[in-house]
Amino acid sequence: MTSIAIVGAGPQLGLAIARTFGSRGFDIALISRNRDKLDTLVGKLAADGIPAAAFPADVLDHDALTNALHDAAAHFGGIDVLEYSPVGTFSTTALTAPTATEPSHVEFEMNFQLYGAITATKTVLPAMRDTGAGTLLYTTGAGSIVPDPRVANVNAAAAALRNWAKNLHNELAGTGVQAAHVGIDVSIGTAVIPGLPTARPEQISPLYWELHTTHREEAERVFRL
Repeated sequence: MTSIAIVGAGPQLGLAIARTFGSRGFDIALISRNRDKLDTLVGKLAADGIPAAAFPADVLDHDALTNALHDAAAHFGGIDVLEYSPVGTFSTTALTAPTATEPSHVEFEMNFQLYGAITATKTVLPAMRDTGAGTLLYTTGAGSIVPDPRVANVNAAAAALRNWAKNLHNELAGTGVQAAHVGIDVSIGTAVIPGLPTARPEQISPLYWELHTTHREEAERVFRL
């Protein structure tokens, strides 16, 4: 069997990615802070006939994240795809314009987005390199590519994650392990930033399958309407 670990799994994009991969025979490991919410997602996937399990962990707690990924790998016999989605940041941190940004405003975001991604990657990558196969996917808003001054602190950390993911893609070329960045230039489900178009998560999730299968040479895909 093959499995995907979705870090930051939620009821919109995370669930859509789970269904996209689960409908193609993948087992699903769901990782986020809230056990009750994860159990709800597991139930929804079970109703679709998709095997899934919950592994609660806060991405800010790097030891807990590492342990959750080890538990997921033990449960499913390995992790073939890692998807890191530090979305939902807007509900957990203040948004700042460039001139209003303090170091602390970016520090949280760096820990949440970049450092969590690095921790997750260092946990699953050794086994992928041993087998010469695997996929590592990292999600940010499109502000990582085209900055928006309304969310300068979030954009700064997202740009760092994008840069690191694309560097990782280059380093892993020829190893059989794919790494890529997904930039999402829409609000998902409901409007978050005024003026930004809204898309359903089911419109976005096929990009992840393509990067895992038919577009493994690409370091980045950007979803726009």
